[in-house]
Amino acid sequence: MGGNSSTARTVSFGLDEEEKVTVIEGVKLSDHVLRRMRDSPGSDDAKPPPQSSENVKTPPPGSKPTEPSASETQEEMRKQFERQQALVREQLARLAQRERDAAAATGLDEMTPALIMEKGKAHEEQEKAKILAKQLERKEQELTSISSFYKEQLEILEKKNFDTYKETAEQYNQAATKAEAHIRPRQSAVLCAELQAKVLECYRGNPQQTLHCSSLAKQYMTCVQQAKKSSLTNHG
Repeated sequence: MGGNSSTARTVSFGLDEEEKVTVIEGVKLSDHVLRRMRDSPGSDDAKPPPQSSENVKTPPPGSKPTEPSASETQEEMRKQFERQQALVREQLARLAQRERDAAAATGLDEMTPALIMEKGKAHEEQEKAKILAKQLERKEQELTSISSFYKEQLEILEKKNFDTYKETAEQYNQAATKAEAHIRPRQSAVLCAELQAKVLECYRGNPQQTLHCSSLAKQYMTCVQQAKKSSLTNHG
C-alpha cells in the first residue's frame, strides 16, 4: 500500500432534517456517534509531533521551507480516514446490536401474553377432554351393569317360567292319571298327551328360551282343563 498506488477517498457529509442525523457515505449516524467521532483521538494523529527548537535548523537565506510531499500527505489522510471509518463501524455495530436486543425484548414481551393464552386454551381443552372421557367411561359402566342386570333377570324369569310349567304339567298329568282310573278314556286324553309330549320336547330343545314354548303350554293347560271338566261331569 504505497503512497503512489493509494487514491484519495471523498467523504460526504449531509443533514437529514426529519431524523436529524448526519450521513457519511450513505450511512446514517446519530448525534451520539458524531460526538464520539469528534472527541476521538484520531483527529490529533494527523498532527506532526512538536519539534524542539534545538532540532529545528534555520534554513539558509533565500531557500524555501521544506513541505511534505503529495504522497506523504495522501498517505496520512488515508490512515486518518481508516481510523475514523473503523470507529464508525464499531459504533454502528454497537447501535445495531443494541437495537436488535431491544427488538428481541419487545417481541418477547408482546408474544408472552399470546403464548400464555394459547397454552391456557390448550390446557382447558385437555381438561375438557379428560372430563368427557371419564363421563363416557361411567356411562359405559352403567350400561354394562344395566345389561348384566336385565340379562340375569331374564334368565331367572325363564327358569321360573320353565319350572312353573313343568310343575303344572306334572300336576295335571297326575290328575289325568287318576281320572283315567274312574272314567273311560276319551279323545281329549289322547290329545292332551300329544300336547304334553310336544311341550316337554319344546322345553328340552330350548332350555335357554323357554318363552318359545309358552303357546304350546297354554294349549296343553286348556286341554287339561277341558278334560278335567268333562271327567267331573261324567263322574257326577
